[in-house]
Amino acid sequence: MSDAPVIRLEQISKSFGEVRANHNISLDIAEGRILALLGENGAGKSTLMSLLAGQSQPDSGTIYFHGTPADFSSTEKAIEAGIGMVYQHFKLVEAMSVAENICLGRSDKTWLSRKGLQRTVSEIANQYSMQVDPDRLVADLSMGEKQQVEILKLLFRQSNILIFDEPTAVLTPHEANNLFETMRQMKKDNKAIVFISHKLEEVMAIADDIAILKRGEIVGVMEAAHVSSSRELAEMMVGREVLLQVDHQRMEPRQQVLRVAGLKEAGLKDINFEIRQGEIVGLVGVAGNGQKPLVESVVGLRKVDGGVITLLGRDSREFFSSHSWDKALSYIPEDRQGLATCQGLDLLDNFLLTTRQGFQTGPWLPKNEARQKLQYLIEEFDIRPPDARLMAWQLSGGNLQKMVLSREFYRKPRLIVAEQPTQGLDIAAAEDVWNLLLKAREQAGILLITGDLSEALELSDRIGVMYDGRLVNLFSRTNEEMIEAIPQMMAGLI
Repeated sequence: MSDAPVIRLEQISKSFGEVRANHNISLDIAEGRILALLGENGAGKSTLMSLLAGQSQPDSGTIYFHGTPADFSSTEKAIEAGIGMVYQHFKLVEAMSVAENICLGRSDKTWLSRKGLQRTVSEIANQYSMQVDPDRLVADLSMGEKQQVEILKLLFRQSNILIFDEPTAVLTPHEANNLFETMRQMKKDNKAIVFISHKLEEVMAIADDIAILKRGEIVGVMEAAHVSSSRELAEMMVGREVLLQVDHQRMEPRQQVLRVAGLKEAGLKDINFEIRQGEIVGLVGVAGNGQKPLVESVVGLRKVDGGVITLLGRDSREFFSSHSWDKALSYIPEDRQGLATCQGLDLLDNFLLTTRQGFQTGPWLPKNEARQKLQYLIEEFDIRPPDARLMAWQLSGGNLQKMVLSREFYRKPRLIVAEQPTQGLDIAAAEDVWNLLLKAREQAGILLITGDLSEALELSDRIGVMYDGRLVNLFSRTNEEMIEAIPQMMAGLI
């Protein structure tokens, strides 16, 4: 193993208009080591790595590759140099097989038979402890398996510098452990790895080196062995102590805001529960066990034939035929880029997607009042950059999520469906969201769907476990015996 930098970033700066994403950043990436890149939402982590991957070019500064100035003016040039990036949002063709996706964009023109391709893919997968069938359709894969396909694409191209952008945000704990095993094997093979993450415990477990960005600048680089705890990392990253704990005081549940009875839709099997104002019901389970069709049925994205859903005292069909824009239902979807927002609209128009009725006067929609309200929310929720004129695509994933949360909380809902609400948020922002959800219980009942068990335990008044389309159990957060059994319930063993 060599500690010599295979990549050296020297005085790198990048701006988008008036928004300064990176400023005079110098950083080394070494072979055979895992570098964790930390920072709050909007600190410039993804922008910096997109420059290295050839997605865009720096305004100033130099990238050195094995000590020589390099020109990564396109993704093709970066790939030729052995640089590959696994993005937060996968770039796969769902209708094609694993092997076909891996072969897409291949610059090597030598002929490779289907059997030869499948054999090569299987050999690479086995070498790096991945379990992926080359013949399976990508559409049939779990999120963790799709991520493995993205990694296999890079390994098939013989990438030696691999960048992982928030790789565990969509993974179950078991899938995350499998990813870390793959990364450790890559490290043994002397590959250089950059790991962007907000999950500090994971950083402490997997990283050799840690670099911290704050507002586009490097504020610290250190060996992970010299960091005493994730709490110390959080304080360096945010500038204050962050415990990611909340004062969860029990509230007396009041009127019913959601009732689900005998729901049998898209693989769901007789789902029954209710939520009252003043409580959070958290649903946990491995992705793909019925959470998505349940959420879609509750928020009106899926027609309900088998069962009954009552929202705020009204049957779902009646509710969705006419309901108020405020003091009703707010939905915070997992897919913040495809469902929660329109990437080609600015922040003001995205804010108005669900709030326009509050500003509309007859056929007119005066935007000045809405712009002032949004600017207040941008400051209140610390959305960066703080500019309502920016397009949604210009925001980092975490800041886009904060924009969605600000919009939906502004509506003062009585029922909130929050699907992975802190996914991709830094530790300080996640703590803020936790406190917001607890405060929202004063006026609302909340259905929380999360893959983060610690989040469910901190926030929920009652916890439900889903497996194979069934609500296996629903119990109080104080029931320690049931809490200990959650992993077995999630695996279908109980």
